[in-house]
Amino acid sequence: MRTCQPRSWGPRHLLASLLLLGSLATISAGAAETAPLAAIPAAPEAPASPIAPEAPASPTLGVAAPNFSLVDLDGKRHSLTDFRGRTLVLEWINLDCPFVKNHYDSTGNLPALQRKAREEGTAWLTICSSAPGKQGHFDEKILRQRLAANGWAADAYLVDADGAVGRRYAAKTTPHLFVIDAAGRLLYDGAIDSEPGTRPESIAKARNHVAPILQALQAEEEVEPRRTKPYGCSVKY
Repeated sequence: MRTCQPRSWGPRHLLASLLLLGSLATISAGAAETAPLAAIPAAPEAPASPIAPEAPASPTLGVAAPNFSLVDLDGKRHSLTDFRGRTLVLEWINLDCPFVKNHYDSTGNLPALQRKAREEGTAWLTICSSAPGKQGHFDEKILRQRLAANGWAADAYLVDADGAVGRRYAAKTTPHLFVIDAAGRLLYDGAIDSEPGTRPESIAKARNHVAPILQALQAEEEVEPRRTKPYGCSVKY
């Protein structure tokens, strides 16, 4: 009976085995290189967050007011420097704004203040920064009719169609008022009074912010620059 003995490996057999293993490794690597890789899903992009345009900074109180140059309904140009030596009020306006209508059509509050101020030597300019096609922007003929009907009594109505002057003053609402003294310094920036509202009773109980400043300047008294929060419709830039 023949007994199976383990086969001994000589150097020749070992070398052949190593060559065979090397060939298999090369074939395997080549296959790995040519095989298509599974697609790796890209990470979803984060949605772009809209960046709101920064609101223009309010002009500094107690120093020279921002300069401007605008044309009125008669084609006459008005600049800040034209009013040096006089108190000047700038009033942002939109004739279709309910808050403005309350001060004009419903009560005559703003026209009365305009007339009194002008009688005492103060200049008063109304400025409209409504862009073409937006609320408050009208052609000259309509504007003249509307102003005559609501008792408007300022020195001039200035059109700021591109909004450049409105942004320079950071005019936010209609109405929004600014008071500039005879030296050209900005002394007041804010609401006409203390009671936001679109009905006559709001004006009846309001404390007017602008009138006391004009009275003090008329009496040549020192006025502390101040700012209040304006109310009304947003300026339609």
